[in-house]
Amino acid sequence: MFEKMFKNVHERSPIVHCITNYVTVNDVANIILALGASPIMADDIEEVSDITSICNSLVLNIGTLNCRTIESMIEAGKTSNKLGHPIVFDPVGVGASKLRMDTTLKLLKEVKFSVIRGNASEIKAIISKTKTSGGVDVSLEDIISEDNLDKYIKIGKEVSKANNAVVAITGPIDIVTNGEKTYLIRNGHKSMGRITGTGCMLTGVIGGFIGANPENVLDSTAAAVAVMGLCGELANQKTAERALGTGSLRTYIIDYMSNLRGEILKEELKIESR
Repeated sequence: MFEKMFKNVHERSPIVHCITNYVTVNDVANIILALGASPIMADDIEEVSDITSICNSLVLNIGTLNCRTIESMIEAGKTSNKLGHPIVFDPVGVGASKLRMDTTLKLLKEVKFSVIRGNASEIKAIISKTKTSGGVDVSLEDIISEDNLDKYIKIGKEVSKANNAVVAITGPIDIVTNGEKTYLIRNGHKSMGRITGTGCMLTGVIGGFIGANPENVLDSTAAAVAVMGLCGELANQKTAERALGTGSLRTYIIDYMSNLRGEILKEELKIESR
């Protein structure tokens, strides 16, 4: 099933409209291309409606939030909703400032999202509507482990049901839920946290998967999370073997994404249904 969704991305080559973090925009574009989809990065209010109308999915990421793009995100989101296109929302650092929290709540009110993807601190902040993190990274107290896994599954389900969206909480153990069915994913490596943008890249990958598989957002989101994690695992193994650093890790993640084939997915994806 998950291999078929990966194959659909290559066969359908969905166009993914991204209004995203300018720190990582190049990496997001490259990982989407490596996946087999096609990115468009457009954030001006004068064109976002036209651009998103020719795409298959939309990615909204508030990593480098500014007032100019907030209205662009809303306009693109409403256009996608009218056209029935799936949308991924990445509330980067939502608990770090009033602007990020207010913008997140406004977007969740005015746009119907298919997927909300964030770390545990970000997803928790959406529920509490209060500052819960000191920056864009997960707080130490919110790192997902076997000991607190049930707690974050419950939080994910709560956010999912409140917003009628699939929720993906990423961490050492990834959680993907639609409020009823939940997937736990154990692909990935902690070294991915040493380079900026792996979360943003994953959000773009999710955009590619759901753009190619709009009829099954839950399973395609789980597949996207697992595939990105697998690329991180393989990249970490390669850089460790060659005694290379984080710059090479970033490059190898994109390389492995471009070279993945269905055979390895059958053997290496670590997805558990709960």
